[in-house]
Order: sequence, then structure tokens, then C-alpha cells
Amino acid sequence: MRIMSLLLPAMLLAMPAAATDPAATAPGFDAALAERLGADERGMRKYVLVILKTGPQRVPDGPERDEMFAGHFANMQRLSEAGKLAVAGPFFKDPAGWRGLYVFAVDDIEEARALADTDPVVVKGEMVPEFHEWYGAAAMMLVPEWHERLVPPAEP
Repeated sequence: MRIMSLLLPAMLLAMPAAATDPAATAPGFDAALAERLGADERGMRKYVLVILKTGPQRVPDGPERDEMFAGHFANMQRLSEAGKLAVAGPFFKDPAGWRGLYVFAVDDIEEARALADTDPVVVKGEMVPEFHEWYGAAAMMLVPEWHERLVPPAEP
């Protein structure tokens, strides 16, 4: 018992100061990752959700439509690589005309609008964007990185 009474104070003095900070000791917490992803104290961040709806101008089938959609996909890739686009994808056939969505990692709707306006489907009127501020998991910023690991290389 005497040994324990001597060891206990020594063990308490040896504990790092960080152990009193719950965030620093949370299982699996990675402060550097949280900072890189823009996470707040809840592991969340602000985004702008964009719903792409059927627009007033359907581009007819053919080379112009093919080029427009090639530009649409290239634009999404560019925005993703720039760290502005966290998630994107189409909806299944929707009677309300919802065609797809973007989740932009930006501070406000004005910045999201400027990004959406670079998309050929928006420029040509094929789709119209609807903007909503949204608060979600900062981990969504990892989707593009992980998505790349799931897509096999294109065959030559």
C-alpha cells in the first residue's frame, strides 16, 4: 500500500497537460485533419447545397449536347480538385425536375452562384441551380479523395 501511495502522486505528475483537454484526448481525434477540412468543434462545417433542376432550354441531342455534358463533367472535376466541390451527383428520374446536386465548400450563396455559373449546363439553360446554405459533416470534404480510390484507371 505504501508503494501505491508513493507511485500515485508520481504517476499524476507524469501525465501530460494535454490529457486535461477533452478534444486532445478524444479517441481518434486528429486536430490537423480537422483544421485541413475546416471542421468546427462539432466536426461540422458550412456548405452550400445546390439543386440542379431542369432548365428552360433543352439542348438537342447531338454534338453540342455531348460537348456541353463533357464540359459539365470537366468543370466538376476542376472544382473538386480546387477543393470547392465536396459532393456531386445526379438524381434518378424525378417528376419535379430535380436533375442533380452539388455540395460546395464555400462561405456563402454568392460564391456558390459564381461556381455554378461556370457549368456549361447552367450557361446553356439546360439546368437551373437552386441554392441552400447547409451545415454538415466536415468529413464530406474527403469524398473526392476517397472516390478517386474507387474508380479504376481508364483503359487506353
